[in-house]
Amino acid sequence: MSAPSTTKTSPDLAGRDLTLDLARIVCVLLVIVIHLLQVGIGRGPDGALVTSRPAEEQSWFDAATWVGQVMPLFFVVGGFASAAGWESWRRRGGDAAGFVRTRTLRLAQPAWPLFVFFAVVLSVAVLIGAPSDLVAAAAVGAGSPLWFLAAYLLCQALVPLMVGLHARAPRATVLGLLAGVVAVDALRFSTGISEIGLLNLLFVWPLAQQLGFWYRDGWFARRSALALVAIAALCYALLWPLTAWGPYSTSMLGNLNPPTLPLVLLGVAQACILCLLRPALERVMRVRWVRGFSFVLGSRLMTIYLWHLPVILVITGLTLLIPGAAPEPASPAWWWSRPLMFVVVLAAVLALSLLIARWEALGTLGATPAPGVVALAWACAFIPPFVVMEWFLSLGSAVLGAVLLGVAVLLLRHRRFARQPVAQSVGSQA
Repeated sequence: MSAPSTTKTSPDLAGRDLTLDLARIVCVLLVIVIHLLQVGIGRGPDGALVTSRPAEEQSWFDAATWVGQVMPLFFVVGGFASAAGWESWRRRGGDAAGFVRTRTLRLAQPAWPLFVFFAVVLSVAVLIGAPSDLVAAAAVGAGSPLWFLAAYLLCQALVPLMVGLHARAPRATVLGLLAGVVAVDALRFSTGISEIGLLNLLFVWPLAQQLGFWYRDGWFARRSALALVAIAALCYALLWPLTAWGPYSTSMLGNLNPPTLPLVLLGVAQACILCLLRPALERVMRVRWVRGFSFVLGSRLMTIYLWHLPVILVITGLTLLIPGAAPEPASPAWWWSRPLMFVVVLAAVLALSLLIARWEALGTLGATPAPGVVALAWACAFIPPFVVMEWFLSLGSAVLGAVLLGVAVLLLRHRRFARQPVAQSVGSQA
């Protein structure tokens, strides 16, 4: 069935599970906290510039990642939302091309100004002759969260297919994805070719998304509290032999890119824990100011995620200009400065979002372009973050991203590329 000729993107909150919105916000805020603990730039006792990754130097860091690595949960929650969005889209007569178009725009539009920013800043750095090693280190750090765009774009493109497979054979689909994860890991570690692990972009994150479908179906809610605790405990217990005797890193950060089997176990455990916490989260979301705070952050969440590391680096750079404001990384003063830095960074990102968050809003869209155009636009959106994920952020990858993401947005929004509206318009999409 053809996609609607016009698409309004105003949210429909009826039947929305607000606890999942809160979970998504907590995940992003925790990512900010983790990055604040990893970015160590300050002055040493002699006044010289010191750079390090303080959190990773601590003996507790690996163990902390077993709790703090929340990206699997983000994909679980995203799976819930994607299944609901696809069902709503289909109910209003939309097709797969239209769905992928809107989901791609939701990621490409906020990412485009960020890549433009990186291209401009890195170009200026080259022109003024800034130290290349310092610029490269800052670029690598600022671009590190962009892997998420590639992984999430891939998952979103697969939603129509995976929802259909889930409806027909939910268990077989999960087992098939799990077998793919194990097979890729086995081939990667037996050959020593780490690039083979990239194939798990097709298995690990879609499997976490698939868990979100199960969550939406009520599978986790139908389990007793004791069963959920047991499943979560078993998943964590399995991580120990996999990391102690198996080939996997004891740090869940080390298992992130390429993604590996331990992240699947984390996803299952985190889905169980989320279900256990749901009654408490529901009570929290009944508090009016919490709902308001969640709405403000939730409506700017992609902007916050994409821009928080550049903002951290800019604010850290400014502290270097203020005597005594940039303590030596990993010193007691540096650790005590982290809560204040979190507040300052969050306030700065929210202020920045007033200028650029409009790129998160899709507004009213015209008719969906032909499937081939949507596929081309999706590829243009996928390539830049994938390149950054593999070869890190540089001037070349920033310029490439600025160009390709601009092309993607143009292809998906400009009426020149839209299909002719159907004779009987399905109506507007909420």
